[in-house]
Amino acid sequence: MSILQDAILRFGRTIMSYAGDAVFLQAAVSAAANVIVADGDIAEEEIESAITGMRANPILEKSYDTLRIEQELYEAIARAKTRAGRLENLRHAQAIADRPIEQRQDVFLIAADVADYGGISEIEHKALDEIGAALQVDKTTLLS
Repeated sequence: MSILQDAILRFGRTIMSYAGDAVFLQAAVSAAANVIVADGDIAEEEIESAITGMRANPILEKSYDTLRIEQELYEAIARAKTRAGRLENLRHAQAIADRPIEQRQDVFLIAADVADYGGISEIEHKALDEIGAALQVDKTTLLS
């Protein structure tokens, strides 16, 4: 990638972060929600882990306040309580599959941090497999 292309890409990301990247927000909350609901127990600690992870992301941190992130997360959790809703959440995650690998990895790692609270269960591994496939990232590499 040339220096000019790199500069244009970084400039675009900066503008996107200030304008609000709703697609990226939906991908992040949807991936986290599918993991939160995976084991059938919606733990407050997992929700806090998801919010903390999203607040640490520069795109989301600059674009959205905590209240907006919480609101979107709770809506994604409500969707994740049904099979159709989990599929819709996976579609939201898949919507960023053409984005740079760093953004896709960030979303996956937010979900992985949620799953890792108390150890990643078998059902959470399955949810992470689905999220990894939707985002086109290597789960094994990212979890190591």
